Amino acid sequence: MGLKGFAEGGIASIVAGCSTHPLDLIKVRMQLQGESAPAVQTLRPALAFHTTAAHTGQIHIPPPPRVGPITVGVRIVQQEGVAALFSGVSATVLRQTLYSTTRMGLYDMMKQKWSDPKTNNMPLAKKIGAGLIAGGIGAAVGNPADVAMVRMQADGRLPAAQRRNYKSVVDAITQMAKNEGVTSLWRGSSLTVNRAMLVTASQLASYDQFKETILEKGIMKDGLGTHVTASFAAGFVAAVASNPVDVLKTRMMNMKVEPGMAPPYAGALDCAMKTIKAEGPMALYKGFIPTISRQGPFTVVLFVTLEQVRKLLKDF
Repeated sequence: MGLKGFAEGGIASIVAGCSTHPLDLIKVRMQLQGESAPAVQTLRPALAFHTTAAHTGQIHIPPPPRVGPITVGVRIVQQEGVAALFSGVSATVLRQTLYSTTRMGLYDMMKQKWSDPKTNNMPLAKKIGAGLIAGGIGAAVGNPADVAMVRMQADGRLPAAQRRNYKSVVDAITQMAKNEGVTSLWRGSSLTVNRAMLVTASQLASYDQFKETILEKGIMKDGLGTHVTASFAAGFVAAVASNPVDVLKTRMMNMKVEPGMAPPYAGALDCAMKTIKAEGPMALYKGFIPTISRQGPFTVVLFVTLEQVRKLLKDF
């Protein structure tokens, strides 16, 4: 029974992840808006006199104005082509295989063990606890694929000379391990784990809770309408709970560390403080519209697919 839960969750997660990948890519690009642009070194004559700090030979390019998800999507298509909307989709498949399969399977195992034998329901507190545990373990397992996915999705926004140009998720992980060390594969892992705990606890627990409430109140019967309603509500809850951590995770994973130079962010707290100081507290909700636009359909596809897969595999 435990292994079947992993298989069901894995299939549903891969289908949901691939079908909503373009929305996730737009979300990542929006979350990176407002980051300081790299300084450009200008040439100075060999006999130039010392000048004031205003003329140190570096030009700081101001960040472009912030735009909405539709504009971001249109620009990606215009500048990089339609295929760019699926940049990093191989990393998404690997991420869902590692992360979501683990969290869905573990949650299902705990749900079977902790549910009331009479009602077959689990108390909300235990649902949240199961989600926190399953999400944390799943994130730790899937972090390398998560880092690769963020970098592949963000690559197109960089100048051509600075792009990493990963060919696939395997190439991305190999190059990161070779050039930046194996530990780079777990960059931002504390944020990934925290986000995954929040997402899994809010998404899976709230789906089960909404579904049980709908059935107990007799609002709808157990069918497609109930699954869609409960899953969309769960997606909204998950988006609100996880967006701030998601912004920090994206920036930590995407930062480029030059040899011999201090990294842009010393850690998660430093990233949060610099982001809030430079862009205001609402910067932590950057990309919320594409997040809910992606989280909603993702959660709907995830749970509707999961319910159908469970029906197909019920005899196994």
